[in-house]
Amino acid sequence: MPSAPQLTTILRAWPTVLLFSALCLALAVVVSLVQPLEYSSTTKILITPKVDGVDPYTASRSAESAADQLATMLSTSSIYAAVFNAGYDVDRDYFPEDILKFQKKWEKTVVTSVTRGSGIMTIKAYHTDPSEAEAIVSAVAYVYVTDGWRYATGDISVQVIDDPVNSRYPVRPNILVNAFSGLFLGLIAGCGYVLIQADRIRRQHRIVHSNE
Repeated sequence: MPSAPQLTTILRAWPTVLLFSALCLALAVVVSLVQPLEYSSTTKILITPKVDGVDPYTASRSAESAADQLATMLSTSSIYAAVFNAGYDVDRDYFPEDILKFQKKWEKTVVTSVTRGSGIMTIKAYHTDPSEAEAIVSAVAYVYVTDGWRYATGDISVQVIDDPVNSRYPVRPNILVNAFSGLFLGLIAGCGYVLIQADRIRRQHRIVHSNE
């Protein structure tokens, strides 16, 4: 929190602070708009360990562990190949040929999260075409349902519990969030600039007075 004198300095220089905020806001919006607008498609799968005679807690931990393993395996070449060959016509040309660039693009396109204690994995894909995003999450879910046991320790069963749901509007980049972040950073930058300039002027005055 700025002190009372600092707050007074900031309030007196409010046009400068406002200018910084407006510039950062405009920059954030421009950067957001020049990026491709992406839609999302989301589905959920349930991973269930085939273990008899264990207590619910152990079964829950086993399901969570299997879900984590499947999530980790998503960035492997065997999953890539299986997804493109799953019969959902996922556009391979959307991803770069170079393997390192491919992995970066893939990790930004397909995101998973595991609901702790439930064995539920949420699979989300982002794409400029919502039908392509749906094809990707459907293919990933299909691979896990049919061959999930290959990628996890222990015998498991995988089933889709939520059909893919596509966003109606682009969700990335989030222009509102980026604009608010730009406005906030501009406010901080503007206040910092004003305080630094005020401190510099005070020091110059001290030097002048000390030399008189």
